[in-house]
Amino acid sequence: MSAPKPTQPSGGKSKAASKGGAGKGGAKGGAKGGAAGGGGKGGQGRDDAPPERVIAENRKARHEYEILDTLECGIVLVGSEVKSLRVGRMSLDEAYGRIEGGEAWLLGCDIPEYEKANQLNHRPKRPRKLLLHRREMRKFASQALEKGLTLVPLKMYFKDGRVKVLVGVGRGRQLHDKRQKLKAQSARRDIEAGIKARRGG
Repeated sequence: MSAPKPTQPSGGKSKAASKGGAGKGGAKGGAKGGAAGGGGKGGQGRDDAPPERVIAENRKARHEYEILDTLECGIVLVGSEVKSLRVGRMSLDEAYGRIEGGEAWLLGCDIPEYEKANQLNHRPKRPRKLLLHRREMRKFASQALEKGLTLVPLKMYFKDGRVKVLVGVGRGRQLHDKRQKLKAQSARRDIEAGIKARRGG
């Protein structure tokens, strides 16, 4: 299976006719603008794109870490891993990111073997290469090294038929911070419950 490539933003702006509208120039400009913007067929834009289908989330991550920045990455997988993910089998609970040799890796991610793959199966917790641009790699590497931050996988999902990983740059929370967060969450739940009770009454 070929490695999935990171989604690149469509940067083209529509060059629809600005000099009077109808006519040869207008039609030519409109067609050119549609192609440059990558808007698809019949003027359809990103609103018609299929939604993300979440495979798994790292629910402990935002409790354990203060997430300062996030980045969507591609990931290199083999066929049996993709089939296992399609039935929703995987865990990010012990996963973390690391940059080594100028490349980003996802470690500790548990993708169970696919039952029908037999001898062609994969190792469930093997290191898996993340795909991101060099500029993004340098940014993440400098943040992780200079500030003592951690690369934390937040969720894995299907997007446009490809598997993506949302990776966060996080700072570990102190015990005091965790307690404060739990208090804030509890207070918010109490407020929401009070509002619902008042509306119901």
